[in-house]
Parts: sequence; C-alpha cells; structure tokens
Amino acid sequence: METAAAPRVQALADAGVTRLPAQYVQPPDLRPDPSGRLPAAASPLSVPVVDLSAAGADDAVRRACDEWGAFHVVNHGVPQGLLDAMRGAGLAFFRSPMEEKLRFGCDPARGAAAEGYGSRMLANDDSVLDWRDYFDHHTLPESRRNPTRWPDFVPGYRDTVVKYSNSTKDLAQKLLRIISESLSLPPSYIEEAVGEVYQNITVSYYSPCPQPDLALGLQSHSDMGAITLLIQDDVGGLEVLKDERWIPVPSLPDGILVILSDQTEIITNGRYKSAVHRAIVNADRARLSVAAFYDPSKSRKICTAPQLVCKEHPQKYRDVIYGDYVSSWYSKGPEGKRNIDALLIEQ
Repeated sequence: METAAAPRVQALADAGVTRLPAQYVQPPDLRPDPSGRLPAAASPLSVPVVDLSAAGADDAVRRACDEWGAFHVVNHGVPQGLLDAMRGAGLAFFRSPMEEKLRFGCDPARGAAAEGYGSRMLANDDSVLDWRDYFDHHTLPESRRNPTRWPDFVPGYRDTVVKYSNSTKDLAQKLLRIISESLSLPPSYIEEAVGEVYQNITVSYYSPCPQPDLALGLQSHSDMGAITLLIQDDVGGLEVLKDERWIPVPSLPDGILVILSDQTEIITNGRYKSAVHRAIVNADRARLSVAAFYDPSKSRKICTAPQLVCKEHPQKYRDVIYGDYVSSWYSKGPEGKRNIDALLIEQ
C-alpha cells in the first residue's frame, strides 16, 4: 500500500545520496552475496528457453515447469515491436519530470496495490523497503481497465498498455492450456479453475543504488496469482532460486520470462511449484522490467485438482479464497513462500 511518507527511490538516487537510508537496509541474512555472484553468462545453471513454435515445445514446457517453475519462451506470438514499445513506454515514464509522474500517484485510500505510480506495496509499515519505484496498471477484466488513470504525457502510452494487456492475456492462456495438458488434465482446466482473469501490468524501475550489497530491488518471493509474464531490459538483476542457489536470469530481447505462481502450485497439488525470485540492484545503471500478472478474482475459491490427488499424492494444500490469500500476502509480506506454506496440510 502506498503511503504519503514513502519517498520515491528515483528521487533519492537523483539527489545523489551516498549512504543507503536505513529503511532500505536488508537484514544480513537476506542481503545479496557479491562474493558468490556470477554473471548470467558464467552461471553453470540457466533458466530454460522454450521455442513455442518447435515440435517438442509442449514437452519442453513440462520439463521446465517440473524442474524450474520459470522459463523463457520465444516465438510466443507477442510481436517484437510491442515488446520494445512496452519497455520504451515504461522507460519514457520514469525519465519524465517528477511533477508529471506524481499526477498519477497511487491513492492510499484504494488499499494495497492501488493503481498508479508508487514506491511501496506492503501494508506493514515495519517492513524493509525495496529499492524500487513502479507503475501498476489494472488492465483486466475490461470493466476494471481505465486508461485515464495512466500517463497521458508519453505519446502512445495508453494504447501500448492496452495492446500489451490483450497480447499477454492470449499468451498466458495458451501456456496454461499447455501446462494443464502436461498433467493429463483437460486443456482448459487451470483456466477454468482460475476463472475470470484479473490482470495487472506492473512496470518496475530500479534506480542506481549507493550501497547495492545492502539492498534488494525486490525481496525474495513467489508471485501470488496463477502465472506471470515478465520482460526486462539488458541491465540484469533478476534472480531465480534453484536448488538453494540464486541463478541470474539474462534478458532475451525477443523472449518473455514465464513464472509459475502460487495458485498454480495449489491447483497442481505441488506437482509444479511456484518460482521464488528476487531483484538485485547495482550502483551504476537503472534497470526496468514489466510484469503481467494473470490472477483469479478475489472472490474465487482455489482448489487442488482432484485428478492429481491419490494415496501416493495426498492433497498438500487447503482450499483458499484468493482474496484472503492476497490480504495475507500484503499484510504479512512475502518472505519467500511463507504464504503458500501456511496452507500446507499436515500429513
């Protein structure tokens, strides 16, 4: 939830602060470890890349879901020009004068994850802040989409967001059909379990940080919805947790990163796990990413697929009303996977 007291990280960076303000200093056990950090090109492990136009694409998606919970897709159907336009629109917004950006600031009265320009989302005032600013757009269902709440001073911005929303919705549904079939479920199973899609598109901007080894751009978490589609620039900073190691995720100019989220883990009875990820920052270059979140409505009850429950694989998670899950996530904070772990059934 945005608060009036929350400073804009970009304003701090532009002012030339040399020491990280205390509210952004992560506890020692959560800080990135520069001694063990490898560049993406040198990492022995890398997030899979799936060519959705290839003959074996469905099997590649199954393996990536089973082993990683995150993977790049290429030849995905979202035009390259639209990917570039969406990144360009976001960058143009954050490079605009502060007084223009503040016209579209989040309204605290609208609650957690209010639409607009902000710097903090969590309702817990005691939480360590991420070194990040963002613009959150409510894009689906269309009854929720109000482009007048989006910037009007970047040419083509609103039209680009609408086109990107529609295109990523189509891709998310295609991927969920592949994922359902990979578990011998009907193709539409996960789509129908999620119900009417609620999509948010969040543009995140990570300013250069004076002490990057003390901060995080986005703390360790798994996404709360069904599936996330993410694009980024070439700066680097996104990491995925794999086998207790943080693996850097390189940017693919024509690729989209697919991140499985918590409700998909619940529906699949843990067969496919949501990916824990975080964003680190650096001292020299700003970084931009765009995440399209595909989520249920807050009134939707999310249940494990009964086809995936048997004596050998008992139900792992309690059913949950998605709105209750969201409230817990924003009030308690993410901290890895603690919110989905709270739903585990004792065996």
